[in-house]
Amino acid sequence: MSDDIATILSRLKQPLVYVMGVFYTVAGVLHFVFPTAYARVVPPLFPKPHLLVYLSGIAEIGLGLGVMIQRTRRWSAWGLIALLVAVFPANIHMATSDMATNLVPDWATGIAQGAMWARLPFQGVLILWAWWYTRSESESSAC
Repeated sequence: MSDDIATILSRLKQPLVYVMGVFYTVAGVLHFVFPTAYARVVPPLFPKPHLLVYLSGIAEIGLGLGVMIQRTRRWSAWGLIALLVAVFPANIHMATSDMATNLVPDWATGIAQGAMWARLPFQGVLILWAWWYTRSESESSAC
């Protein structure tokens, strides 16, 4: 990696951890504000969708807060990676079902379905973002 890119990434790493933390904390809170909407996303083969929604909401809040604290950052980032892998079946379910037709007006169904498919590879981006915080500063600067 060029020195310029490494310098830019080094400068962005600290502020972006707070963006990540707020992102997951807000997402976790939304699990409690709109539990039924989130429960619809849980694939039918999983039991007790509302319980899973609440548990994943608790995990997102805890890990989102944890990633913003230096002492718990690395373990929280690993937890976020595990969470992103765990919820991936829900993302697949959203993309492969007709869920988009129930969530948006008819004219926007194609857009919503496209967004659900686009979300699948974006999960990898989120995993890489979290992985960035599993590494110590010396490991990060060595790349």
